[in-house]
Amino acid sequence: MEIKIFNQKEKQEIVEKLNKEFGIKEIEGKIIQTGKERLFLFQGNFSEEEIGKLAQAVEVERLGIYFAKEINNKIKLSVDGAQLFGNRGQITKNIIEINKEQEEEWMKGHEVLMEIPEEKNGFVVVKSGEDFLGCGKASQNRITNFVPKGRRLKERN
Repeated sequence: MEIKIFNQKEKQEIVEKLNKEFGIKEIEGKIIQTGKERLFLFQGNFSEEEIGKLAQAVEVERLGIYFAKEINNKIKLSVDGAQLFGNRGQITKNIIEINKEQEEEWMKGHEVLMEIPEEKNGFVVVKSGEDFLGCGKASQNRITNFVPKGRRLKERN
């Protein structure tokens, strides 16, 4: 798989999108893209040259933490990205708070039905108490869930 290490200008463009969507103003580390849209944050000590040599020597599927996906010129944070930036206090916009009952439904992979403020239509970070649960898409009276199947709570019979 081909990997791309973002240069400073490309990284700044991602930071500007993150700032516009979620209020995130800076990212420490290198942004690496695998495939067409998956973005990884690498904070290790490898130089770009060393990363390139590694990618040539072995099949590198991912390097760093998967934190976001770029979709139609917008950024959707992954669960890990929402937790990483949320726990650091960097997410200041487009946060939707849900209650404990909604949290359980969310973690099972269900949509959350609730009144959504008009200005929050689009990608939002879902939070319950102090916990950042991931990213969803708010529209009308629902938040579409993007929690991967492997990370969902199992339904009880």
